[in-house]
Amino acid sequence: MIYFTADLHFYHDKIIRHTQRPYHSAEEMNQDLIRKWNRKVSLEDEVYILGDVTMKGADLAAACLYALQGKKHLIRGNHDKFVDSELFEPSLFVSIQDYKEITYLNTHFILFHYPLVEWNGYRKGAIMLHGHQHNHKDYNLEQRKNGVLRYDVGVDANHMEPVSASEIIQFFHS
Repeated sequence: MIYFTADLHFYHDKIIRHTQRPYHSAEEMNQDLIRKWNRKVSLEDEVYILGDVTMKGADLAAACLYALQGKKHLIRGNHDKFVDSELFEPSLFVSIQDYKEITYLNTHFILFHYPLVEWNGYRKGAIMLHGHQHNHKDYNLEQRKNGVLRYDVGVDANHMEPVSASEIIQFFHS
């Protein structure tokens, strides 16, 4: 199975208030994000993180990444400076890139941290996946209502957990 997520912001106390997350502390948030991720993602699953794992450095990033199941890919976001640190072990990710396109179940996905207005395959059914904006569930519903195949995979829009490619395909076909 392939999963997507974004904007985890591990160890970031201010993100709780900024995005109205249902937590009292960063520690509580970290534990819940890891628990929900591991409840859904198996060791064999692929997970694309579309940016913003943490702003708190290589050591803390590694601690969280070790705790998360699955084969992790990073699509870099604006808060992923830890990957440039000499202290960070890049093998924690299968791949690290700024942009990626994949096809799964005959559906083409565009993966980028930032939302695009138009993308490769925009008029041919490709689905643009992004994070960055910390939208809530209503954003994805509005995109579908307007016939726009753009989906915020960030935890704030998806019950604080990764979302599968199958769930996204079904979302746009329901």
